[in-house]
Amino acid sequence: MDETQARIDQIVKSSDVVLFMKGNANFPQCGFSGKAIAVLKACGVPKPVTVNVLEDGEIRQGIKEYSNWPTIPQLYVKGEFVGGSDIMIEMYENGELQQMLGAPAA
Repeated sequence: MDETQARIDQIVKSSDVVLFMKGNANFPQCGFSGKAIAVLKACGVPKPVTVNVLEDGEIRQGIKEYSNWPTIPQLYVKGEFVGGSDIMIEMYENGELQQMLGAPAA
């Protein structure tokens, strides 16, 4: 595992909910990242740990390799890759994401 992958691994495992996104929770810098934050807030996650991939090109590319997933945002729950905003929305709509996050279903 190279240095960037080791950094990503440490970030992913450092908190229960980690979102790699463009921007941050207060100022998402793309629509998909904004949707991902909205879904997490709807699930009762008031302050998810976010990583702004726009601030670090190595992380931006490295996270795609780490997850073998080509797009950002990317959600990790308890160290496990969940998916991007479309998967988050689908899981939210069927109650799976709330269950995963320990939140009551909508």
